[in-house]
Order: sequence, then structure tokens, then C-alpha cells
Amino acid sequence: MENFRFQARTGFVFGKDAELEVADMLNKYSAKKVFIHYGGGSVVKSGLLGRVEDKLKAANIAYVMLGGAQPNPIDTLVYEGIEICKKENVDFILAVGGGSAIDSAKAIAVGALYDGDFWDFFDGKPIERALPVATILTIPAAGSEASDSMVITKTGDIPLKRGSGNHHIVPMFSLLNPELNYTLPAFQTACGVADMMAHVMERYFSRTKGADVSDRLCEAILLTAIDAAPIAIKNPNDYNARANLTWAGTIAHNGTCGVGRASDWATHGLEHELSALYDVAHGAGLATMFPAWMKFVYETDLDLFVQFATRVWGVENTGDKKAVALKGIQALEDFWSSIGLPVNFEQLGAKKEDIDTLVKMLHINKGDSFGNFVKLTMDDARKIYELAV
Repeated sequence: MENFRFQARTGFVFGKDAELEVADMLNKYSAKKVFIHYGGGSVVKSGLLGRVEDKLKAANIAYVMLGGAQPNPIDTLVYEGIEICKKENVDFILAVGGGSAIDSAKAIAVGALYDGDFWDFFDGKPIERALPVATILTIPAAGSEASDSMVITKTGDIPLKRGSGNHHIVPMFSLLNPELNYTLPAFQTACGVADMMAHVMERYFSRTKGADVSDRLCEAILLTAIDAAPIAIKNPNDYNARANLTWAGTIAHNGTCGVGRASDWATHGLEHELSALYDVAHGAGLATMFPAWMKFVYETDLDLFVQFATRVWGVENTGDKKAVALKGIQALEDFWSSIGLPVNFEQLGAKKEDIDTLVKMLHINKGDSFGNFVKLTMDDARKIYELAV
């Protein structure tokens, strides 16, 4: 296990009607004027946004709002939000929605206190300050409600989807009511499951040895997601299934299961180009790319892939490490297929003839190599994309 420093800053209010504590929590952090950022019509149609507004009005907390957050959030909305925050002298950001709304809100929080272009922070400039951020989560998936990261796409002829972040953008608090997920379509629920599982596996597949606690935490989160996903999809109003998925998505990406080890993040890099080019759901892209990445790298550490197969998927350890490892990868692929996710280019809607473009985009974002479990080259990336076809 490696040395580490870990601090979990986010305060959580979890459970039924958690969102009704929004004003009390904002007062706790002395918020005077709040910028509310939200996504599409679901938070309006469900009445959630109205309940939030009512609570703020009753507490005499001033606010301004900007909707329109979309999957694979883009820079243009961030610029709009930054302009509003500066004009209105906002001192607190509240995101109401899923990972896209939260990531946009984080980028706005950083840009609101910066005189230059917020994209500088996605070009490598370190974040030195940000407005405080809080969230009301409606989609368990991205884990952004407790993470130190954000992902934004820069629009243009060649879209650039990049991540950035540090402790300055970790939310101060997050309100998690699993009942807010009842109306999620089955496919969106499945994409969220793939997203949270991918966050775990990016940390689990590590060359660091001896991090047994982290291994077991990762496996527990994966097993919970595997058990709860089919229940939530079949019975959308099953509170316990939704509750377990909500907390699993949060723990998957708040840093807890990655302490003491080097994480990988190669598959996220490969997927970001897919969702930037095709605007597909991030979870669907991850379900397509993770098995392909595994098939390319599994022989690097057969013991770890055998552990994954036996502990997570219950594959019998016959002693044939290669065969057991491959059965584990197949089990993952079969599970994602069973909950309605794509696992190849054809099912995703991606095109083999676009692989050159995907590799070009990846090279712009990552340089000549990327990943930690295996240092991958652009030629390796091409081969992994081909495995996903």
C-alpha cells in the first residue's frame, strides 16, 4: 500500500425528503445569494425545483437560476453561468440534477472567481479557489456529488472532452433522496450503474499491491451495484435498491476506495472521445470500452483479474488463470448486456471508420501515452477501439 492523504469534506443528508433541508444547510454555510443550476425538464415536472425554491424563499435566501445542463456538459453553458454569477455577485452554487449539472456547476464555481478563460483549468492550470458548491442529486452515476473532479466538453470542429479538479470543488454538502430516482428511465439507471462500476474498476485495477482494504471496498461496491441494478430496473420504486445504488455511486467516486493505490483511468480516456464525438451517454460508452480494455491488458496481472472473476462474479477458480480471467470479463459484459447496455460499437452507434478520428482526439487530450495499470500508446488505443467493434 502507498502513502496517502485523504479528507472527505462533503456533508451528506441521506434519505426521504432530504432535499427539504436545503435552506437549513445553506444557512449553515452562510449563503447569501445562491446560483441554482439544473438540467432538463424532469426537475421542473417532478416539482423538485419548486420545492427548492419554496424553501429558499421561506428562509429569505436570494437566488438566481440557470437551467439547460445536458449530458456531456459543454463549455457554452459554463460561460453563461459564469457571466450570471459575476453580474449577480453570487456567493454559493447549488446544483440540482445529475453529474452533468454538478460538473457544469463546479466549472462555473471556478470560473466565477477567475478573470481569464475557465478552460485554462482544463489546459493544466491549477485551481486555486472556487465558490462553494452543494448538490441535490437526482441521478446516481457520476459521483460528482462528493468528488474533486469535473468533466466538460469544449465545442468546436474537434470537440475536446477533458477533466479537471482538486479539493476546491469538492461539494460542501449533498442532499441524497433515493426517491428522486424513481422516475429514471431503465436505460438511464443502467448507464448510472455502469458509470459507478467503472469508477470503482479504474481504482481496482492497479499495480499497487497490499491495499487489501481498498480491494474489499471496491468489491463490495461492485457486488452491491450488481445486486441492486436489476431490482431497480424491474421495480423502479424499490426504495432499498435505489438507496443502495445512490450510496454506491457516491462512495465509488469520493476517493474512499482508491486510497493507498495508483488508479488507472485509461478507459475513461478512451470513452471520453466516444461521448465527445457521438454525444452518447457516458455510462453506455464505458460499458462498451471497459471489456475491450480488459481484454487488451488482462495478462499484465492475471492474479488480479482472477481475483476479480472469483470474488466479484463467482467464477470457479480451476487453476487455469487465463481462462478464469476471461470468464470474469465475459461475466461483466453479460451483466451489462442483461440490464440493457451496449457492449460494442454497433450497439453503441459508433463507427469503425471513425477510429482514426477517435485516436486523433485522444492524442490531443492525452499526448503519446496514458493510463497507469499499463502505459498505453496511441497504437494500443487503436487496438482497444478495434476490440470494441
